[in-house]
Amino acid sequence: MMFSIDKRDPSTSARAGVLHTAHGDIPTPVFMPVGTAGTVKGVLHRDLKTEVNAPVILANTYHLYLRPGTDIIMKAGGLHRFMSWDRAVLTDSGGYQVFSLAANRKLTEEGAIFRSHIDGSKHIFTPENVIDIQRSLGSDIMMAFDECAPYPCDHKYALRSMELTGRWLDRCVDRFMYTDPLYGCDQMLFPIVQGAVFADLRKASAEKAASAGMAGNAIGGLSVGEPAEVMYEMIETVNEILPDNKPRYLMGVGTPANILEAIERGVDMFDCVMPTRNGRNGMLFTGDGIINIRNQKWAEDLSPVDAISASEISRIYSKAYLRHLIISGEMLGAQIATIHNLSFYLSLVTEARKKITEGTFGKWKEDTLKRISKRI
Repeated sequence: MMFSIDKRDPSTSARAGVLHTAHGDIPTPVFMPVGTAGTVKGVLHRDLKTEVNAPVILANTYHLYLRPGTDIIMKAGGLHRFMSWDRAVLTDSGGYQVFSLAANRKLTEEGAIFRSHIDGSKHIFTPENVIDIQRSLGSDIMMAFDECAPYPCDHKYALRSMELTGRWLDRCVDRFMYTDPLYGCDQMLFPIVQGAVFADLRKASAEKAASAGMAGNAIGGLSVGEPAEVMYEMIETVNEILPDNKPRYLMGVGTPANILEAIERGVDMFDCVMPTRNGRNGMLFTGDGIINIRNQKWAEDLSPVDAISASEISRIYSKAYLRHLIISGEMLGAQIATIHNLSFYLSLVTEARKKITEGTFGKWKEDTLKRISKRI
């Protein structure tokens, strides 16, 4: 078993599990810091372990393929060795990045033709070469190649997109099954459920993903502009179909509130740029609410960034000092804020896991949402 469920919350669909990988066990629910180009911006791997306690990080196939390229990563012995990270890595297939290049890409049955955002050079991603690239990277969890439909879009477009994603999935699975890992470590492939905000399409895509029989499944194409309640409806629809005994990964989501709501609905894995990107711009997530550290009200506040944080960095620096660094454009400010936010996210899912185990997740979630969602 690559995934085991240790406990279920009696009043919700939340569950506490463990995803077993070649580079360590991942307790779930889990939040994965985004390390797009093989680095979580401004954070040493030492701090990802000691301050953030991240068992897994996410890297991106599109960005690593373009720079530095797979040749140098293969020469290093895979992405883990190249970036000196001995815990688990999940790689996104690059589908979302190609989707975001709408003006510079063309979709065909064969794959996605696009131009590099770096130098304008022309490339093609196919289901087959995306698997090959991820084999070259050596990630523990690989994602199938998909198309992420925009929001809003009509049913006709979403149907074509979902069906294309399904045909690409077949080709991804074939390539995955007929190739081997390059570095002696097992890899998993997760299909991605698409279908925009249409329940019938989500159901069909979830059935297609489940039928592939892979180690886990992902839910893509949400948190792209749709109302939060619609996102939650789509999660419920999909999770009624995706296998209960396999991990469910909600891609690119989201706020702390989004994460707790999705955990309640049976999601196990998350990633989002929000804690890192927003942190660099001075937005801090804390147990008492959301802080814009740039505001004048924090200029003379010498209390810790977060006195009860699991991160020592959050406890030893004051709000006034962090504000000074952020306002001054000092690199250390972005670093402290990023580490703090990631620590908050990882602590939040760790606490959620504890409450699931205790059987008190439902009430804890409601009480926690009131505190962490307000702006202070």
